Amino acid sequence: MLSRIEQHAPSLSRAERRVANWVLAHPRQAADATLAQVAEACGASEPTVIRFCRSVGLGGFRELTIRLTEALSRPVSYVHRDVSADDATADAVTKVLDAAISSLMEMRAQLSSVPIDAAAAELCKARQITFMGLGASGHVATDARHKFFRLGTPCNAHTDTPSILQAAAIAGPGDVLVIISHLGGWAELDRAAAAARDNGATVIALTNPDSKLARIANLVFGWDPHEDTSVYTPMSSRLAQLALLDALYVAFALSLGDVAAENLRRSKDALQKVARR
Repeated sequence: MLSRIEQHAPSLSRAERRVANWVLAHPRQAADATLAQVAEACGASEPTVIRFCRSVGLGGFRELTIRLTEALSRPVSYVHRDVSADDATADAVTKVLDAAISSLMEMRAQLSSVPIDAAAAELCKARQITFMGLGASGHVATDARHKFFRLGTPCNAHTDTPSILQAAAIAGPGDVLVIISHLGGWAELDRAAAAARDNGATVIALTNPDSKLARIANLVFGWDPHEDTSVYTPMSSRLAQLALLDALYVAFALSLGDVAAENLRRSKDALQKVARR
C-alpha cells in the first residue's frame, strides 16, 4: 500500500499530496486514526482525504486503514538487494527465496482488493476460458489452462501475438479471457482486451493496476511485485501470478461444487487407468 501511494504521489493535487506525505511519514498512526484525525494532522479537509483515497485506487477511507494495517503486518515489504557476483552461493539462494516470499506476502496483503468472488462467478457462467500471455507470462497462461480444463469448462491458452489477436477478435458473450501481464506494457494485449470486451466477452487481467490493460479489463487482479524485468528474467512476479491463479482455480472449483468434484474424480480416474497399463 505504501509503495502504491508513492507511485501515485506525483500525479496527485497539491492538497492530496499533503495527505500522501503525511500517511507515508506516519503509516501506523494513519492506520489507527479516524478520518477527522487524518484531515487535521495533514492540514486538509475530510473530502480531500477521501479524494486522496480514491486517487490511489481505494474505495474510501476505511479501505485505506485496512490496507495500511495489512501492509504493516508484513514482516518484510521487499528485498531490495540484488544478487551480486560477490555473493556466496548460500547468500544468493537466500536472497532469491526471500524475494519470492516477499512477493507472495505483498500479494496476500492486497487480497482485499482482488475480486476473487466476482471472477469465480464469471468463470462459472463461461462457455469457454482463454488464458493469454506473452513472454514469461505465456508460461503462466499455459500452466493455468492445464489446471482449469479439468473442472469441465473448455479452456485454451494463447501465447503468441497472432493467436491472441485472432482469439480476442472472435470472442463474444459467454467467453472469459484471462490476460496475464506483469507490467501491462504490451500494446498487443491492450488491443486484444479492448476487442474482446467490445464484443461482449469478459476480460480478467492479472496485471499492474495502473496499466492501460487494467483500465480496459472488466475485472483486475492488480499487484506490483517490484521486480525490475529490464535487469533479469521475471521470477517473483511469475510465482505471484501462479499462486493467484491457483487461488482463483480453488474459488472456481468451490463455486461449481459437486460438478467440479465429479469432473476432477473422472479426470483422475482416466489417468489411473492409463498408469495401470
